[in-house]
Amino acid sequence: MTRLDPPGGHGRPAVPSVPLEAAARDTAAPRGVAEAAAPGSGSASTAEAALARCVSVEAAKFAAAHWGQTPLLSRAAELPNPAGFTDLLSPADADELLSRRGLRTPFLRVAKDGQVLPAARYTGGGGAGAEIGDQVLDEKVMRLYADGATLVLQGLHRTWPALIDFTRDLSLAVGQPMQVNAYLTPAGNQGFATHYDTHDVFVLQVDGRKHWRIHPPVLPDPLERQQWGGRADEVTATAAGEPALDVVLEPGDALYLPRGWLHSAQAQDASSLHLTVGIRALTRYALVEELLALAAEDRRLRATLPFGTDLADPDAIEPELTETVEALRDWLLRADPTEVAARLRQRAWPASRPAPLRPLAQAAAIAALDADSRVTVRPGLRRQLDEHGEQVVLRLFDRTVTLPAQCAPALRVLLAGTAVRVGDLPGLDDDADRLTLTRRLLREAVLVPA
Repeated sequence: MTRLDPPGGHGRPAVPSVPLEAAARDTAAPRGVAEAAAPGSGSASTAEAALARCVSVEAAKFAAAHWGQTPLLSRAAELPNPAGFTDLLSPADADELLSRRGLRTPFLRVAKDGQVLPAARYTGGGGAGAEIGDQVLDEKVMRLYADGATLVLQGLHRTWPALIDFTRDLSLAVGQPMQVNAYLTPAGNQGFATHYDTHDVFVLQVDGRKHWRIHPPVLPDPLERQQWGGRADEVTATAAGEPALDVVLEPGDALYLPRGWLHSAQAQDASSLHLTVGIRALTRYALVEELLALAAEDRRLRATLPFGTDLADPDAIEPELTETVEALRDWLLRADPTEVAARLRQRAWPASRPAPLRPLAQAAAIAALDADSRVTVRPGLRRQLDEHGEQVVLRLFDRTVTLPAQCAPALRVLLAGTAVRVGDLPGLDDDADRLTLTRRLLREAVLVPA
């Protein structure tokens, strides 16, 4: 059996059976041998708890009756956290972000009277050693907010620790990538006119009270490119009618809105802070897009139209359209789900970052690793293990790692989501091999110290 010694280890071969540079190649594995690992922290309970904070019904009922269909209002008394959502982001936390964290655009937007203000009105250089010109300036933000502007803290799933963890767990529960923004609105003000979003949202009311008016869609299930601005007249006319839901959200309340539902929100007698968790769900149209990309392999669909075809003449186009539809139908009947899934993976997995990695602590753990060290898979890491002949391929959100097939039993244990002692890894000859494999996976940020 091939030894698994570290690079430069007394002339013996290193872990990879192919060069490390080849880890970026995404070689196809035979069907039926993929072992897909759940994309999350390894704890279904934390995912369930995150969803339970957002909806007042069982997960199965939410999926069947509301997901992508109808709004759901959940009052604080119906949800499990009596303190509401201040543990995720409080007004004091928002103040810290705006004043002490060196925020830059686009992590802040400012809106007033339905218009997004130019970033130059609240950004500038940060002083000596921080002369970058797009840093958020607290005194300018304060003046705009005091004058009635709404502050939108964007990308909080990347910048605020509590929301990084919460979003990762909620994403595991829903199975879709997510983003988090916070909206800080002064008393009596409204940042945006009635509009719809092209993604589903959970609205979590943190502080203050906000009056929401919800109307049915003018375009059900809009795609990302089908923004509400292209239907502004329809939106305005519908918003003038009777709302489907007219409600004031109190601290601790939650509201689920499917994409396309019209909404507007106005702060009441005090300032308001709410979070919106945007769900960047893939649609069936995404399947269509990937199928069309794969259809380029069919020569009939690449054929040139006849010489001299009048493209403006429906009669001239009709026979070509008929033949094209026929060719497309034939190709679709042969479409391989494995190829489509591979393309969807490349689209979806990079949209969700795994748990933050501490570079210094990780490097120290690699240096100190021994047989008694305990490691676990990196929380939130999307991964798939394919056993492929003499190799085993670990597919990650941004690359692949290829190893000898003898590593498969140890990999299956390591990727199961529980803490593992390095010296207990199965299928390898000795602790030297186990340490070499573990070091490789720590360097690839697949594992972290337990």
